[in-house]
Amino acid sequence: MTARDPRPVAPPGPPRRSALRMLAVMTRDRLGMIRDAVDRYGDAVRIPVGHKSLHVFNHPDHAQHVLADNAGNYRKGIGLVHARRALGDGLLTSEGELWRMQRKVIQPVFLPRRLAHHAGFIAAEAQRLVHRLRQREGGGAVDVIAEFTGLTLSVLGWTLLDADLSPFGSVGEQFAAVQDQAMFELATLGMVPAWVPLPRQLRFRRARRELQRVVDRLVAARAGDADGQDDALSRLIVSTRAEPDPRVARGRLRDELVTLVLAGHETTASTLGWTLYRVDREPEVRHRLRAEAQAVLGGRLPCYEDLHQLRYTTMVVKEAMRLHPPVWLLPRIAVAPDVVGGHAVPAGADVVILPYTLHRHREFWVDPERFDPERFDPARARDRPRYAYIPFGAGPRICVGSNLGLMEAVFVLAMIAREFRLSTPPGHQVVPEPMLSLRIRGGLPMLVRAVDGGG
Repeated sequence: MTARDPRPVAPPGPPRRSALRMLAVMTRDRLGMIRDAVDRYGDAVRIPVGHKSLHVFNHPDHAQHVLADNAGNYRKGIGLVHARRALGDGLLTSEGELWRMQRKVIQPVFLPRRLAHHAGFIAAEAQRLVHRLRQREGGGAVDVIAEFTGLTLSVLGWTLLDADLSPFGSVGEQFAAVQDQAMFELATLGMVPAWVPLPRQLRFRRARRELQRVVDRLVAARAGDADGQDDALSRLIVSTRAEPDPRVARGRLRDELVTLVLAGHETTASTLGWTLYRVDREPEVRHRLRAEAQAVLGGRLPCYEDLHQLRYTTMVVKEAMRLHPPVWLLPRIAVAPDVVGGHAVPAGADVVILPYTLHRHREFWVDPERFDPERFDPARARDRPRYAYIPFGAGPRICVGSNLGLMEAVFVLAMIAREFRLSTPPGHQVVPEPMLSLRIRGGLPMLVRAVDGGG
């Protein structure tokens, strides 16, 4: 307790008797439930959900306190705790010393010198995507989310594993089944036993077995050669050698690789989908993107040095991530009692920072629902609080691959904008689906045509 917060009080919120109704609402509309509560009760709200209460904080100062300044008092919370049954102890869900060790092992893969090396893989995959889209010009709609998912899986295969994932044709379906189970665990608060033979849970079990086989094949192909390489797969193989139980080592490898690839490819594919959806609705943005891509790239593929020249393209991606943050939910559990923004947080409380609502806070974002890339002009962003914009999280547990994902999104967007006008079919409704990342439900069909003199 400080002089600033002399009398901490519990946050306001709906009455406890609404807990079962709120649980049902969370199952149907997680985003709407929290957004409505913040709109009604303010920057701090306590929402009863089933047998729990969510302490939602929606101010940059709150985010900084929970995620950075007092991060040691908070461990991963609702959703990710329950998702551990699906994802195991990978980097996304692990805690304490295990998490610190995993982060130390993986961090070097994402250093700037490595990103420069990865740029060529990204450009080559983006060029293959351009060729596929060119074949669909003037035809029926293309599900660009499916295309981006294939692209990002391939990029992460080469950049993290130094391996071609294309022989594992169904790996995308297996990742989808794992994510579906993880979000089911969140919505039900882990109250449905894993042995209940629901179709979803049966698909998940099959997916876990298949992903274990994929990991085993990747590890076998690297057998005896891991010490000489510096990709994530080799580093993880080396790090698990000290595990005395081979079965535990095998499970750790699976959990860590599945989490890295699932989280990495899903967030970037979703970001690209949301960005193209927004660009389609903004003719001026579309023209500026194309002009910048032509001026910076001409007719060649992008390289790492171009990233700093594709300034407007980067601003467009960042604005899309403001409205549709890939990391839309940051759940924590308080280890010890705390005070956040003058509000009491008891030990064991479920605490939620929601970038989706924080990025729409009217005190820090003028006309927050409007798509305006110029918000990220350095001159305009200079006085904005650091924690008003956290699309990849913040603090010690900020997404380890955020810079790789941003470079991938910028390069792909520039190459598409240079060549095509992509538009959603008339009448198509886009609905957000908050899973591990903020997806577009059912994919995103878009019509493809080459740009002409008028763009």
